[in-house]
Amino acid sequence: MSKPITLQCALCGNQQPYIPFQPAVCQTCESQWLEAKYDYVAFKREILRGIPNRPQNLWRYQDILPLENPSALNLYPAGGTPLWLSHRFATDLGHDSVYIKDERYSPTASFKDRQAAVAVAAMNENGIREAVIASTGNAAVAYAAACARAGIKLWVFMTSLVPQEKLREAALFGAEVIRVSGNYDQTKQIAAQFAQRKNLLLDRGATSVPARESMKTIAYEIVEQLGWRAPDWYIQAVSGGMGPLGVYQGFQEMYAMGLINKIPKLAIIQAEGCAPMVNAFKAGKDVATPVIPDTRIIILSTGDPGKPYTYLWNLIQKFGGEMEAVSDLDAYSAMKSLAKSEGMAVEPATAVAFAGFEKLSKQGKIKQDELTVINCTGHTFPVEKHILGEQWAVDVHLSKDQSPAPREGLQAALENLDETTTTVLLIDDNDDDALLIRRLLESRKNYRMYHAKDGWEGLSIARQKLPDLIVSDLTMPGIDGFGLVEELKLDPRTKDIPVVVVSAKDITAEERNRLKGQIEAVYQKRLIAHQKICRPSYQRNSR
Repeated sequence: MSKPITLQCALCGNQQPYIPFQPAVCQTCESQWLEAKYDYVAFKREILRGIPNRPQNLWRYQDILPLENPSALNLYPAGGTPLWLSHRFATDLGHDSVYIKDERYSPTASFKDRQAAVAVAAMNENGIREAVIASTGNAAVAYAAACARAGIKLWVFMTSLVPQEKLREAALFGAEVIRVSGNYDQTKQIAAQFAQRKNLLLDRGATSVPARESMKTIAYEIVEQLGWRAPDWYIQAVSGGMGPLGVYQGFQEMYAMGLINKIPKLAIIQAEGCAPMVNAFKAGKDVATPVIPDTRIIILSTGDPGKPYTYLWNLIQKFGGEMEAVSDLDAYSAMKSLAKSEGMAVEPATAVAFAGFEKLSKQGKIKQDELTVINCTGHTFPVEKHILGEQWAVDVHLSKDQSPAPREGLQAALENLDETTTTVLLIDDNDDDALLIRRLLESRKNYRMYHAKDGWEGLSIARQKLPDLIVSDLTMPGIDGFGLVEELKLDPRTKDIPVVVVSAKDITAEERNRLKGQIEAVYQKRLIAHQKICRPSYQRNSR
């Protein structure tokens, strides 16, 4: 049995029972950072015996994971990834003891597979059959794969800047994919609203005990692979920060059990275009100010890290470390260097960590004789075009002058429409907004347009005309956008029609004047969800 004995507040030390999927909030000080505590004496005995008869993956450490009876579950295999010594990449910088923790060997090539494995096992154990997650990409794919094995229905919310290939990857595993035109923080809000409306479990990321606890298995594997010794540095690129928070829980547990004699220094690396943690760290602040993401490395585009930054700040104050930012161009330079020197093709988010190592090494902050481990995750080189888009091809290797990331909006959601789309149904009770959307569509192509002024009228027209695309307001009298999507999905005739759901803020007279003939102004439109990415309309051969 490995269910946590108790939850202990990291701030005030209060202890309280662990209740699966209930928000972990301290009953004394209301802190949202509670640590699960287990029978470490029994687990240490298992370690000293060599942890016999255990699989070579994260379930090797099931004694300190929050499940009642792991042996009774059909567990999703994740973890157990190799630790490589860098032979050329690091030695070119004068380092001969840099190791690469290669999470690409997990089921969907991401360290997020660990999170999905434990979180979905906990869902399965507690009888949860449908769930919601918001993601910048990798977590969505990992959860979709794990949920497929467990037979759990998953709703995935991703931002409109995530490429279609990443959305299709999640859809391949049977997830319902919703594309939201907005940044990741807005996407989380929409996902939370949807989960509340349908009374579904929402994965809460860093505040989810199963999700966070899963990450400490990285620390256990590193230490065991190094012969039960801790590195001097652990480096990871971060977006929201859950990964290293979980990893350091593992290091602290092993230190408390007397299995290692130190806790590594922590290096947090972010992309310059979305570096709220680094900005706060360099300013000496323990609270991060949110930023608007302006990086093409979408996986790292969390503009508001919230409390996780403060917890990471405290870890660095206690154990030492740094926070540093690198440019997108620096990341791609490191990506190429790693491929050419180590034969390892990684995603841009991982390249950020390696660029950060280079920067800290050249600054002399990471000494040449210090044993360093870098977290490596993600797909291989074909992902480059999916993350950056074709327009980045020249900038990757020629230009130091990087243009800003494209802004979110209706245009972003419509960029990759199927070429066979010819008929569009527009559902909007506001004539001005409807005209704005019509102009945007007509600027792209001469579509045949139908217009309905409320959801029920739109549903009727959809069933009669079977358009190639539906663009609908999110909030309308009678039936809202989510309700409309649900009704469409229940009808075999309309379930495969792509739907774009739009919510707009009020537009001033000055903004309306600027909108005339200016497609860029349509970026005022936000909160867009693109349904059925995986089943484009051209698969329907007849009307």
